[in-house]
Amino acid sequence: MDLMEKLEILTDAAKYDVACTSSGVDRPAQKGKLGSAVKAGICHSFAADGRCISLLKVLMSNDCAFDCAYCVNRRTTDCRRASFTPRELCTLTMEFYRRNYIEGLFLSSAVVKNPDYTCELMLSAVKMLREDCGFWGYVHVKAIPGANPRLTEELGLYADRMSVNIELPSGASLKRLAPQKSKEKILAPMGQIRDGIAQNAKELVKYRAAPRFVPAGQSTQMIIGATPEHDVQILRLTEGLYKKYALKRVFFSAYMPVVEDRALPALSSPPPLLREHRLYQADWLLRFYGFTAGEILDDANPDFNPLLDPKCNWAVNHMELFPVEVNRAPYEMLLRVPGIGVKSAQRIRAARRTARLDFDALKKLGVVLKRARFFIVCMGKSASPLPTDDPAVIAGAICERSPIQRQKIDAPEQMSLFAPLKEDGVKCLTGQI
Repeated sequence: MDLMEKLEILTDAAKYDVACTSSGVDRPAQKGKLGSAVKAGICHSFAADGRCISLLKVLMSNDCAFDCAYCVNRRTTDCRRASFTPRELCTLTMEFYRRNYIEGLFLSSAVVKNPDYTCELMLSAVKMLREDCGFWGYVHVKAIPGANPRLTEELGLYADRMSVNIELPSGASLKRLAPQKSKEKILAPMGQIRDGIAQNAKELVKYRAAPRFVPAGQSTQMIIGATPEHDVQILRLTEGLYKKYALKRVFFSAYMPVVEDRALPALSSPPPLLREHRLYQADWLLRFYGFTAGEILDDANPDFNPLLDPKCNWAVNHMELFPVEVNRAPYEMLLRVPGIGVKSAQRIRAARRTARLDFDALKKLGVVLKRARFFIVCMGKSASPLPTDDPAVIAGAICERSPIQRQKIDAPEQMSLFAPLKEDGVKCLTGQI
């Protein structure tokens, strides 16, 4: 099999993994090295839902020894198999970088033979890329659960970011759909990376030349919709992961049926994209708005409102706290007003030190008055067009258009590095012409 065929197979096999984001690394270019990892440069690649992040996202191999029911690369799936050698992967990365197609590499892999063997392959590739090829750009590597901790530690010295996929929201689902994996094996490297980052931060204070360990932190990914867990369970798990493992991001991947199995949704089932979207909105509230999982969802309301985003839904259900006076409300309360984001709240806090704000001023500061007007007053005046503060009426006024009313669109598809490209385009992409 030639390199071109391997590239096509292994980029397509990697497209279901969405756990990549902006690098969070500001390492500049260095004399004698190729590439850099400044924040502004690492922001494009092909994620599972079509988002563009500029990384070459590829598997080391899709020849998996495991048989996870939800995975397109499972051992019992009849699909084309391929594996890169470390040298082949380095060649591809360097050639793509020189042609300005990418700024970095996102490397994952199926479990080839066993976790240790797979981790050694990935370590050889990344080490060769850094030391032999002099690549100084961004590298995101997936840790392999079950691999020897020494291999994970060494891999972290060459990677900017590492991630360990939590895969499914509960241990019971993991046991049912991926019996060769376990919660303990997944959380062990996650804890090791957390401790390594903390220890490295102390070392860098004492020794400026100390090697950096996973400087961009770690992330994880969770598959949504393949198992019966409620949104509240997923959100509580997300909050716990942030607190216990100091993760940079938790990514959610709407399950797209690609394998037929009695334990999984039918192949005709649409991916739960709206649910994924709501989880990302709630994740934002956890990380930047001071919310807790228990405030957003609870056992009485275990799933997201399909017509209201989580912040609006919370506000409508807590109308006793509104309206708030914009000129006097604490910053923490401003963040909870629908239509006021982090930046606009900061602008309000700064502007009201020197002037009394009215609705025109709020609009200039970036406040979305279409939503905020139901929950705020300026100098005692309201801009709400409704003569009532009934939560049901307000919810109806700000709710998103019903999915039934939306115009039908084509079903979402996974994006591919090669979809669709004419033969001449493929040859150009790989430098053959």
